[in-house]
Amino acid sequence: MEIKEEKTRFDGVKVEVLGPTYEPGKPADKEEGNWRRKLRNREEMLKYLKTSERYWYSADWYGSERRKNPA
Repeated sequence: MEIKEEKTRFDGVKVEVLGPTYEPGKPADKEEGNWRRKLRNREEMLKYLKTSERYWYSADWYGSERRKNPA
Protein backbone atom coordinates (compact mmCIF):
# COMPACT_ATOMS: atom_id res chain seq x y z
CA MET A 1 0.00 0.00 0.00
CA GLU A 2 1.85 3.05 -1.22
CA ILE A 3 0.41 6.49 -0.52
CA LYS A 4 2.04 9.48 -2.16
CA GLU A 5 1.49 13.05 -1.04
CA GLU A 6 2.26 16.30 -2.81
CA LYS A 7 4.34 18.69 -0.72
CA THR A 8 6.00 22.04 -1.35
CA ARG A 9 9.75 22.30 -0.85
CA PHE A 10 11.40 25.28 0.84
CA ASP A 11 12.09 26.83 -2.58
CA GLY A 12 8.45 26.56 -3.69
CA VAL A 13 8.76 23.55 -6.01
CA LYS A 14 6.01 20.94 -5.58
CA VAL A 15 7.27 17.38 -5.16
CA GLU A 16 5.68 13.98 -4.58
CA VAL A 17 6.77 12.24 -1.38
CA LEU A 18 5.97 8.88 0.12
CA GLY A 19 3.26 9.11 2.79
CA PRO A 20 2.72 6.87 5.82
CA THR A 21 3.57 3.24 5.06
CA TYR A 22 2.67 1.59 8.37
CA GLU A 23 -0.50 -0.28 9.19
CA PRO A 24 -2.26 1.26 12.18
CA GLY A 25 -2.94 -1.04 15.09
CA LYS A 26 -1.96 -2.05 18.59
CA PRO A 27 0.64 -4.57 19.78
CA ALA A 28 -0.75 -8.07 20.20
CA ASP A 29 1.07 -8.54 23.51
CA LYS A 30 0.03 -6.18 26.32
CA GLU A 31 3.37 -6.84 28.03
CA GLU A 32 5.29 -5.49 25.02
CA GLY A 33 7.94 -3.02 26.17
CA ASN A 34 7.83 -4.11 29.80
CA TRP A 35 11.51 -3.85 30.76
CA ARG A 36 11.00 -5.38 34.19
CA ARG A 37 9.98 -8.69 32.64
CA LYS A 38 13.37 -8.96 30.88
CA LEU A 39 15.47 -8.51 34.03
CA ARG A 40 15.95 -11.51 36.28
CA ASN A 41 16.98 -10.03 39.63
CA ARG A 42 17.40 -6.82 41.62
CA GLU A 43 21.05 -6.32 40.63
CA GLU A 44 20.18 -6.36 36.92
CA MET A 45 17.38 -3.83 37.52
CA LEU A 46 19.70 -1.47 39.39
CA LYS A 47 22.38 -1.78 36.70
CA TYR A 48 19.76 -0.99 34.02
CA LEU A 49 18.50 2.08 35.89
CA LYS A 50 21.99 3.43 36.64
CA THR A 51 23.01 3.02 33.00
CA SER A 52 19.92 4.83 31.75
CA GLU A 53 20.41 7.68 34.23
CA ARG A 54 24.01 8.10 33.07
CA TYR A 55 22.85 8.05 29.47
CA TRP A 56 20.34 10.88 29.94
CA TYR A 57 21.70 12.98 32.83
CA SER A 58 25.49 12.75 32.79
CA ALA A 59 27.43 15.94 32.06
CA ASP A 60 29.96 14.32 29.71
CA TRP A 61 27.53 12.17 27.67
CA TYR A 62 24.53 13.28 25.64
CA GLY A 63 22.27 10.52 24.41
CA SER A 64 24.36 7.97 22.55
CA GLU A 65 26.89 10.54 21.34
CA ARG A 66 30.11 11.60 23.01
CA ARG A 67 30.28 15.40 22.80
CA LYS A 68 33.40 17.51 23.25
CA ASN A 69 31.37 20.69 23.62
CA PRO A 70 28.05 20.65 25.48
CA ALA A 71 25.02 21.61 23.46
